[in-house]
Amino acid sequence: MYPTIGTLLEQTAERHPDREAILDLRQNRRVTYEQWNQHVNRLARALTDAGVKKGDRVSAVLYNTLELGSLFFACAKLGAVFNPINYRLSSEEIAFILRDAEPKVVVFESMVEAQIRPIAERQDDLVFWCIDRGTSSGYAQDYWELVEKAPDLSININVDEQDTFSIMYTSGTTGKPKGVMHRHRDLIEQSQILIAMTQLTPRDRGLAVAPMFHAAELHCCFLPRVHIGAGNVLLHQFDARTVLETIQREQVTMLFAAPTMWNLLLKENVEDYDLSSLRLGLYGAAPMAPSMVRTIHERLGIGLVQAYGMTEMGPAVTFLLPDEQLKKAGSAGKPAIHHEVRVVRPGTDGPSEPEEVLPPGEVGEILVRGTCLMQGYYKREEANRKALYKGWYHSGDLGYLDEEGYLWVVDRMDDMIISGGENIYPREIEDVLYEHPGVFEVAVVGEPDETWGERVVAYVVPKDHSLTEETLDAFLRESDKLSNYKRPRRYVFVEALPKNASGKIQRYRLRSGATGVSVGQEGAG
Repeated sequence: MYPTIGTLLEQTAERHPDREAILDLRQNRRVTYEQWNQHVNRLARALTDAGVKKGDRVSAVLYNTLELGSLFFACAKLGAVFNPINYRLSSEEIAFILRDAEPKVVVFESMVEAQIRPIAERQDDLVFWCIDRGTSSGYAQDYWELVEKAPDLSININVDEQDTFSIMYTSGTTGKPKGVMHRHRDLIEQSQILIAMTQLTPRDRGLAVAPMFHAAELHCCFLPRVHIGAGNVLLHQFDARTVLETIQREQVTMLFAAPTMWNLLLKENVEDYDLSSLRLGLYGAAPMAPSMVRTIHERLGIGLVQAYGMTEMGPAVTFLLPDEQLKKAGSAGKPAIHHEVRVVRPGTDGPSEPEEVLPPGEVGEILVRGTCLMQGYYKREEANRKALYKGWYHSGDLGYLDEEGYLWVVDRMDDMIISGGENIYPREIEDVLYEHPGVFEVAVVGEPDETWGERVVAYVVPKDHSLTEETLDAFLRESDKLSNYKRPRRYVFVEALPKNASGKIQRYRLRSGATGVSVGQEGAG
C-alpha cells in the first residue's frame, strides 16, 4: 500500500527517533522526531475529542510554528483535511474561507486575534483553539491544555493515499478564493521530487522563513525534510538579520526564500556572518533577476535551485538547477520528473486546446500535468471544468519553450500582481476603492519594484479634484475588506482611463504609461 502523510512521519520517527525534528525559535523549543510524533498523536486525539472525523476540515491561521507543523500531520493521521489560511488576510477574507471550508476546528495565535475575534462573535458554531497560553478571550480553548491531557496513543483510522488531505485557498482571476484540494499521494509525490532535485539527506537542516501557509514552504521544503528525517528550524516571521544569525548559529544547510527575501538578505552585511554551512538556496513564487542570481553566487557562494509552479500543481512543475542558473538565468527550467509542460495557442471563447502546441520560441498559454496535479477546486465544478480541461491544468500564464526545452514565463493571461511573493488581484482592490464616494473610475496594475518585484499602482478618475492619495489610503487602512499588503503604493489621478472600442479598460496601456490625461496628482503611497 502506498504511504500516507501520517505514516510518513511515523516511519521517520522509527528511523531517526533521537534526531532533532523541529526547533521553534519563537518558543525556543526543540523536539526530536520521537517526541514530536508523540505530540502529534496527542493532538490527533484532542481533535477527535473535539468531534473531528475523517473528511472534516481543520483550519489554521498561524505563522511558522511547531503547532502548524503538528496540525499538518495530526490531520493526516485522522484522515481530516488540513486548511492553512494566510494570516495576512483581513477578517472578512478569512471569514469567507471559513464559511466555504466549514471547518470543525479553527486554530489560531494571539497575533491574529484582531482578525479572528469578529468572526467568532458572528459565527458561534465554530470551535476556536488558541496556541498562546493565557492570551485569548473566553471564546477560544487552550490548544496546549487540550493536547497535554490527551493520551499518546496511535490513531487507528483507515486513511488511503487517494483521500483528500488538504484544501489550500488561492485567489482566482476575479479575486474570489478557491480551495485547491490535494490528496495524500499528490504531496508525497511532490516531496519525493524535491528530495531528488535538492539531493536532500537526513544530515540537512532547513530554515523555514517563507510562510508555511504557502505550498512552496510547506510542501516543497518542510514536508520533504520530515520525509527524509532532516531538521527543521522554524522562524516565526521573516527578518533578514535573524535569518543570517540563525544560519550561523544553527548550521543551516538549506533555505527557501522568495526573490524579495533574498534581496533583503543581500542588503545586509552578509560577509559579517559565518554562512559556510549553507549549501543550497531555493527560490520561487516570482522570477529572480539575473543580476541577483549572479550576486548570490558571488556574495554567498551557494548553489541555487528555482522552482516554477502553482498551488494547483502541488506546487513545483519545473526546476532550474544550480549548474543552469547563470547560462539560463531568467528561465523557469525544465519539467520535474513525471511532469509535462506544453505551450499552446491561447483559447478565445473557452479553454486553450492542449493539441494546439506552438513551436519553440512562440508565446502561448502554459499547460501542465503530472503526478501532483490537484484533485480539483473545492465546490467549484465550473472552475474545475475550465482549469482541468482535457486533463491538463490551464495555468493562465504566458510563456514559451526554447529549442532546448527550457520554459520561459513572460507574462500572465490575467492581470495578477506578484508583490513580495504574494498574489494580488486588481479586481478586489478596485472593488473596495469603488466604495469611496469620490472615485468615478479606477484601474489597478502592477509596476516593477526593486525590493518587492512588483508594487500596486491605482489609476483613479476622481469625481472632483479634491480627492487625494492620502484620503484614499486612509480609506483603505480603515476598511476591513482589504489586507494591508494589497494597498496601492502609488496613485495616479487621470481624467480618463484608456479603453478599447467595447469600453473595456486596456491595462497593458496603463502598464506602458499610456494613462490618459493627468490631472496633476501623483503620489508614492
